[in-house]
Amino acid sequence: MKKIIYLIFIFPFLGKAQPIINLEDFDYQKFQWGYYFGINSLDFRLDYERFDYTNPSLTDIQTKKSTGFNVGLTGDLRLVDHLSLRFEPGLIYNKRHLEFPNFTTESDRVHEVHSTYIYIPVLVKYGTKRWNNFKPYITGGASVTMNLSANNKSQADNSEGKFRVNPTIFFYELGVGVDFYTPHFRFSPSIRGLFSINNELIPDKNPASPWTGNLRGLFTRAIVLNLTFE
Repeated sequence: MKKIIYLIFIFPFLGKAQPIINLEDFDYQKFQWGYYFGINSLDFRLDYERFDYTNPSLTDIQTKKSTGFNVGLTGDLRLVDHLSLRFEPGLIYNKRHLEFPNFTTESDRVHEVHSTYIYIPVLVKYGTKRWNNFKPYITGGASVTMNLSANNKSQADNSEGKFRVNPTIFFYELGVGVDFYTPHFRFSPSIRGLFSINNELIPDKNPASPWTGNLRGLFTRAIVLNLTFE
């Protein structure tokens, strides 16, 4: 009976137990540092000089995507409550295949496009009010990349199996994520979309090239999944 009476009196207070809050002052630091790694999927948006909508197979170039990886460092500058400026330099690697119509031989029909980007973004991060040990956020900004696999200095073009692109690409970015606060670090999974602004295409020397003669522009689109530790 004593145990029952004890439970009756103590039960109303059980639900009021305060959760353990990890890294309570973490978000009030002026600077924060960390690193990230993750995976990505890259695609191309292609603009054509002309497009045959009645028979797209005659003009449509297909992009075969693959999964790549990304790795880098993070720097976070607190501006005001819930808002920070982020610098996340890193490396993005991927490989795409462009499949051109109207070719019978594999070497002419499929060209490999390697992308090894030195990635330099500047982002703004806005987080909601923290709830216990997690906090959703949105992020956006701009970035510039240097493609070390661009082949832009090569004298060979698609007629010799070399697909060439401009090495410097500018992107705008939008993303969402969640901050999880552990006893020792902040863990932040996020997903982000990258959309190139400038035309990457270097056309072949022959204006009537069967590979680039019908192309007006080439623009990278990417989905990036990062796991960040700070």
